[in-house]
Amino acid sequence: MTNPRWVNRPEGSNWGDFGPDDEKGRMNLLTPDVVMKGVAEVKEGLTFCLSLPLDMPGGNSVNPKRHPPVMHPTKQDGADYYNFIWDKHSRPGSTDVSADDLVVLHTQYSTQWDSLAHFGQLFDADGDGVAEPCYYNGWRAGTDVADPDVHNHVKTDRLGIENMAEACVQGRGVMIDLHGHYGDERVAVNHAMLMEVMEKDGVTVEEGDMVLLHTGWDEMIMSMAGDPDASRLHASCAVLDGWDDKLLQWITDSGLTILVSDNMAVENTNYPGHPEDDHCRLPIHRHCLFKIGVHLGEIWYLAELKKALKERGRSRFLLTAPPLRLPGSVGSPATPIATMTKIG
Repeated sequence: MTNPRWVNRPEGSNWGDFGPDDEKGRMNLLTPDVVMKGVAEVKEGLTFCLSLPLDMPGGNSVNPKRHPPVMHPTKQDGADYYNFIWDKHSRPGSTDVSADDLVVLHTQYSTQWDSLAHFGQLFDADGDGVAEPCYYNGWRAGTDVADPDVHNHVKTDRLGIENMAEACVQGRGVMIDLHGHYGDERVAVNHAMLMEVMEKDGVTVEEGDMVLLHTGWDEMIMSMAGDPDASRLHASCAVLDGWDDKLLQWITDSGLTILVSDNMAVENTNYPGHPEDDHCRLPIHRHCLFKIGVHLGEIWYLAELKKALKERGRSRFLLTAPPLRLPGSVGSPATPIATMTKIG
């Protein structure tokens, strides 16, 4: 298979399978029938917010390049439009008091989605022996995902988070409770370990499902109340072992549409002893975002939902989790909602 943008596609990828110009990846599997499987999980409305407060974890020690939101008032008639008393400005006699604000927001600071333009690779897509920077389905860095302009403005023309928003992100969620088996220990969960957890807990994943991993990292963040201990966080709770080929193949073969965790990156961000001939730092990011078009969700708040599911002997629920429809962004904050039955 070839494409106007590429001659080679990465081994194990699905480039072109959803069309030559696809920008949605495995979100294409969220068909009406798949959405109805999620709706079928709801008999009585019991809802859960799966977002941390968006000013958490707090500070920037957990990820130095990302900072918490900064809020400012907008302006009206030269004054702060916040507790704005119209009687004192352009509407004498008015009883109205108003407030607007603006936010300087790092889109991937807290509960978030990664777009398919968030992570690419140096890869010889042209077949000329020279690796060039590119993203899912061969979209190119510098053209399709443009470099910052002279004013340091950025806006990707392809693979922006708006593509995910337009797919609506609603369907059946499936919870896998790693914390229930490994506690706060930092363990790299390979395919065999994941299958063991799923078998013990009676969890199955089918094509179109959205998979959520509870590791306990969310509860640890909340317990730190905005003053995170980065060293402790980076040494705690389960992560996926991105160097396990069987695990990567399971992600492909399962047909899952998205992969979510309550931790910072789903996988270990500091791999010791990775293969000498492979210089990728985040192999699950490469496999999901670059090769097969699976969006990653990170730093979600899953503790309350996990508890409710466990009490009812369940693992499935309706998940509604669109990102902001913000054209050209490579990531987005999220406020996901889980809905499940009150009946066990």
